Formats: sequence, structure tokens, C-alpha cells
Amino acid sequence: MVKRYAMIGLGGRSSFYYTALARDFKATSLIVGLCDTNQTRMNVANDQLAHDFDKMIAETKPDEVIITTIDRTHDIYIIRALELGCNVKTEKPMTIDEVRCKAIIDAVERTGKKVRVTFNYRYAPHNTKVFELLGKGVIGQVNSVHFEWALNTSHGADYFRRWDRDKRNSGGLLVHKSTHHFDLINFWLRSHPVSVMAQGGLMFYGRENAEKRGVTEFYTRAHGSEVAKKDPFALHLEEHEQLRKLYLEAEHEDAYYRDQSVFGDGVSIEDTMGVLVKYASGAILTYSLTAYTPWEGFHAIFNGTKGRLELDVVEKSYVNSGGEQEAEGASEVCTINLRPLFEKPREIEVERGLGGQGGGDPVLLNDLFGENVGEAWFGRAADHIDGAKSILTGICANKSLRTEGVVWVKDVLDSKY
Repeated sequence: MVKRYAMIGLGGRSSFYYTALARDFKATSLIVGLCDTNQTRMNVANDQLAHDFDKMIAETKPDEVIITTIDRTHDIYIIRALELGCNVKTEKPMTIDEVRCKAIIDAVERTGKKVRVTFNYRYAPHNTKVFELLGKGVIGQVNSVHFEWALNTSHGADYFRRWDRDKRNSGGLLVHKSTHHFDLINFWLRSHPVSVMAQGGLMFYGRENAEKRGVTEFYTRAHGSEVAKKDPFALHLEEHEQLRKLYLEAEHEDAYYRDQSVFGDGVSIEDTMGVLVKYASGAILTYSLTAYTPWEGFHAIFNGTKGRLELDVVEKSYVNSGGEQEAEGASEVCTINLRPLFEKPREIEVERGLGGQGGGDPVLLNDLFGENVGEAWFGRAADHIDGAKSILTGICANKSLRTEGVVWVKDVLDSKY
């Protein structure tokens, strides 16, 4: 059976889906509609292979809608697609706050349609291996997890150049980016968050921080700026063909500037964050996210009643949509070490994942659009409840940043876990 897909939002992440559908999944999938508020990006999408969403659905009659718009609008299109009789596949995060999250949950229950959240990191071989090992009880009951994620001065800085820098659009990195990480913890522990406490702030990026370090020359955006030519953080759109086509040549329509200065005004998201989470399983998580480190990757350490499991991953540096999609988040180094109590430690052999997000992207695409989906017992497909569980940690962390106190998940959203 061939499924019919419509797509809303044709920015950088969208090509991950529409090129895969057109190139690799023609036997199972048909793109029947594309929608974006910017005609230039519409033209780019059409070259590589409506402004009215309801009209697109009515005319194309898709089975499913793929949503890759900016985060604050996900709920609008998810809910309307469900109401129009379509299932939904949406980019993470599912949405950015508890009000929108509750509205999506209610819409799923009201319509009986389905929402799938595309958590590609679940599908990376090393992350699936950790899920498998913990499920087999190799370290017994997991009591504590330490998870440190480092974003470097290329990828990390990129969140401060574009629309993400405004917390009203993205919920900040604790929602936009950390949804990946909090979902992995939920997935690995087979549990969900109960309480959250957080500290953090904007400590490196932004004009005020630059001024404190003695910077005296500033610019608003890189294109056309002489000052930007001396700034290693500047993004020069004209040097990247895809970014030039998607953004520089499209900005006359909507005045969206993809190359804003990371040390300019208007940055309202945090770049340095620490979070403490208690889970229903009894485990505790200490989590750290820094967006300006010299390298990219993460450490995940699990302490259990029978030992310790350590996952270390170094990822390739990249700028979102600045090059080959397959290189984005690809792992360069990956090791898993098991340290049982009273036994010698040993390294666990793990398949090297090829493709973006540690090898998770191609496996996710096959799971989304392929004919023969195996290993269903891993439970990697994430629904709207999984989407809610992941963002609730970040939503509660944002509230804790404001109140400097412990936030109980049940007080933010009376969830149906």
C-alpha cells in the first residue's frame, strides 16, 4: 500500500524527509503536497524533488502530514491535521509548553488519529545497544545516571544565529535540543520524570557577555558586515549553497535572517544548563548541557546495583543544513564500557552507525516509510505520549529556572502515563 504524504514547513530539516521519500521510499510513499509561508523555500523543495493548509489537505487528501515548521507552530498543524482526518509525523520537540502539549493530547483522544514524534537518536546503534543492555539487567537496577552533552562552537553556536535564539519560538535548548536527551533517558530507563530542578543561564553568547569579555565591535548579521569577517562564530550564507538557496535568497519574502550574530541583542535562551531529575523508577539523573565547547558529543554513565555502564560518543561538527544531511550528528568515536561489581571491566562491541545522528537517521527513515520494519520489540517508535514525556522534563526545568525550586511534573501537566 502506498501512503500519501503532505508536508508543512520547508526549512532546513524538511529535506531530510522529502528527499528520502522521493529517492528511497517510492514503493511505499507518495508526496502529494508541500506547504510553506515562503515561496522561495517552496521553490527549493520543488526543485529538489499552498500557503493554505486546509486547502492543501482538501486537494491532496494525504494519509499523513509531516510537520517540520518552527517549534512554536507544531501544535497548530498537528491539531488541525488530526481534525482533518490525517495521522501526523512531527519533528521534535512535539511542542514547547504544557498548554500546547495538553491540547495535542486532547486532539489525539478526540479524533482517534495518531501522532508520531521522530526521535532519531533512539535508532542510533549505540543508543539501542544501551537500551538492550539495561533491559537485560547487566548492571542490575539503575539508581543514577549522569548525562553530559557538549555542543561545540559550530553546531552549538548555530542555535544562537537563527530563530531558536528567541525562547518564545523554541522553548530554549532545554526543550528544543534536550528533548532528544530526555527522551533517551526515558527510553533507556523505561520510565518517566516525576520531579525536576534546574540551574543555568546565558553565560557565553549574547552581547552583554561579549562586552564583559572586552569585545567592542559588534554586528547584527554576518552578510555584508566587515566586522563579521573577523568573527570565527559568523556564518557566511553565501559560502554554503544550500543555506544560500534556502535563506539568503528567500529573506526578501519574510525578513528572516539565518546568519544573526551570536553576540548580538535579542538572545533569550540559555547556553549553560544543569538539571536534576527524579524518575518514577526511582532513578535520579544529573544532566548538563553546554553550547560552546571545543568538541561535540556526550557521556552517559549509568550506576546500578550490579555495576556501571559508560557510553562515550564524539560527534562530527556541523551547521544545520550547511552540507550533506548524512553528516549531521554522525559519530566519529563511540565506546561502551561495562564495569560489573567485583569483575574486570570490558568493552562492549557495538555496530558502527552510518549516517546522521549517530547512524539513527537511516534506520528511522526505514521505520517511518519502509516496507520491512524489523526489531519492533525495541519499541523505538515514539508516539505523542513519548513526545510529552520528553518535553515535560524541559518544560519543568524552564519553570525551575524561573522559580529556583523543585517542580513536580504532575503539577505542570496531569499526564496519563
